[in-house]
Amino acid sequence: MAENKVILELVSPERVLASEEVDMVTLPGAEGEFGVLPEHAPLVALLNPGIITTFEGTTPKKRIFVAGGFAEVNERGCIVLAEAAEPLEEIDRASAERALADARDDLADTKDAGETERQRLETAVKVAETRLEVLDNPSH
Repeated sequence: MAENKVILELVSPERVLASEEVDMVTLPGAEGEFGVLPEHAPLVALLNPGIITTFEGTTPKKRIFVAGGFAEVNERGCIVLAEAAEPLEEIDRASAERALADARDDLADTKDAGETERQRLETAVKVAETRLEVLDNPSH
């Protein structure tokens, strides 16, 4: 590893989205956004839907939407296992709007669903809402 760099490994079930050295990465932690710099203390964190941003110096380099997942920070860097992920520039607004409408419809149709199914559908709505919000506010 290059001195003063963080190795970021970001994978989703579909593909590897990042495997690179960066100066810093910010992640949407369940308890708030947090940054990882070289020599960060080890931790494991739950991720909320939101944006992972990589930095070159103080300049944002890459922004990737994640639907949630886990991050492990260790002596090598940061490993992110995302439930789903896509670079911001690959998100199509029309399909994001359709996904949100579909998720809301599915939730509305679950009057007789069990608690687990209802929570799953509420999470799907939250992910779809956040995915659409980040198009208007990439720093979300």
